[in-house]
Amino acid sequence: MDEANANATQPLLTSIHRDRDREENEIQTPYGNLEQQLDDIPPINNLRDFSREFAQELKKLWYLAGPAIFTSVCQYSLGAVTQVFAGHVSTLALAAVSVENSVIAGFAFGVMLGMGSALETLCGQAYGAGKPEMLGVYMQRSWVILTATALVLSPLYVFAEAWLKVIGQTREISEAAGVLSIWMIPQLFAYAFNFPIAKFLQSQSKMVAMAVISAVALVLHALFSWIFILKWGWGLPGAALVLNSSWWFIVGAQLVYIFSGSCGEAWSGFSWTAFHNLWNFVSLSLASAVMLCLEMWYYMALVLFAGYLNNAELSVDALSICVNIVGWTVMVALGMNAAVSVRVSNELGAAHPRTAKFSLAVAVITSCLIGLLLSLVFIIERNNYPYLFTNDSAVQKLVKQLTPILSLCVLINNVQPVLSGVAIGAGWQAAVAYVNVGCYYVLGVPLGLLMGLKLQLGVTGIWYGMLSGTIVQTCVLFLMVYRTNWNREASAAEDRIRKWGGISDSYGNDHREK
Repeated sequence: MDEANANATQPLLTSIHRDRDREENEIQTPYGNLEQQLDDIPPINNLRDFSREFAQELKKLWYLAGPAIFTSVCQYSLGAVTQVFAGHVSTLALAAVSVENSVIAGFAFGVMLGMGSALETLCGQAYGAGKPEMLGVYMQRSWVILTATALVLSPLYVFAEAWLKVIGQTREISEAAGVLSIWMIPQLFAYAFNFPIAKFLQSQSKMVAMAVISAVALVLHALFSWIFILKWGWGLPGAALVLNSSWWFIVGAQLVYIFSGSCGEAWSGFSWTAFHNLWNFVSLSLASAVMLCLEMWYYMALVLFAGYLNNAELSVDALSICVNIVGWTVMVALGMNAAVSVRVSNELGAAHPRTAKFSLAVAVITSCLIGLLLSLVFIIERNNYPYLFTNDSAVQKLVKQLTPILSLCVLINNVQPVLSGVAIGAGWQAAVAYVNVGCYYVLGVPLGLLMGLKLQLGVTGIWYGMLSGTIVQTCVLFLMVYRTNWNREASAAEDRIRKWGGISDSYGNDHREK
């Protein structure tokens, strides 16, 4: 009888234990068995367990990060290659391309990338929750929003010369960069299509296709840049023609890949649903834009402030080369950023909080090691690499002097984007935007101007002062991640999926947007 009673009460006890676990872990999800979801990775009790799980997670991350890094480097290199060829035309041409890339296009790039980064949260979590059909709708919504944003930003390109003069750039640089900016308006609208496409493909781990397309674009870009800029002597007009064409080639090739049916249920054609609930979608896009813009404009400001120093062309050219190199190395970190964002958003969408947390740890450790390796490379090769960018001996000498801070910046900027990727994957864009304001613009910018101009430490003082803001921001992001309740984040991911497209719960209720 006792055994029979025990058997009879066992289901009730099991139910009570499950309810208690549900309350303790703060997750109520319709995606499957809760206990299986909470036990998303085996317990790690010793070094052997950690090594095993680390190797498995590292393999998953590099499956995403490898092609993502390659894609980021290739796409970033389009502008960098143009800058290299411009440097062999004249010092003014190099300054014009540098200012246009860093200030005008850099401003627009930050806005457009930020507005498109809302998809990294939404598509990643929807895909992880098993709702791939929503990805195409999200991408189309983002196209609408980013095209409108490009129209709003167009006057920045048209009146670039006046804007640059207002912020203190020399007349010669302002005039040359202003003309180039007008020619580069097609690139702005390429951004409007490319960034949503990139997030759409990344969330499905379609990284290899993006990498192949970007590689082809870079090879063609380098070839035609040499032909138009140097061989045919078209100068800046040739640079603009080739750079615009390269970005639109990437957009067109990726659209062909999507429309060919390679993305399965994620793309089912154009839908009027893309025009529904636009304002709420804009709100998350704006939060993403503010977060990323504040980061990107920070480095744009480095080049801008260099224009206030004595011998502005020399300072701008040297610092633009260093920022260019930082940008190249940051592409490695952004590849890891994309990978960890996909991993975190997918795992939170699937209600796997512990896996999301562990993925973050693996990404941070890996990025730190990569940063150390790259920093050592620049220290060792400090007498050689400046010759790749310019023939001016004065610029080469200043770049060599800036190499120590360049190496430190490379190290810091290989860790910081990974933490930002976690913020995007978890949907913390608004909170991180406030952090960026405080660390970058309340601390970093005033300190950089104080050291560079007031204390007369020149371009080195500006960079050291502003780098301090990045270091503080990285520490704050690390603290935010360390104190995160990942179970609560998984629950929030479920709510976000319901809000932004809907899922059908276990009772058959449809939560799709009305």
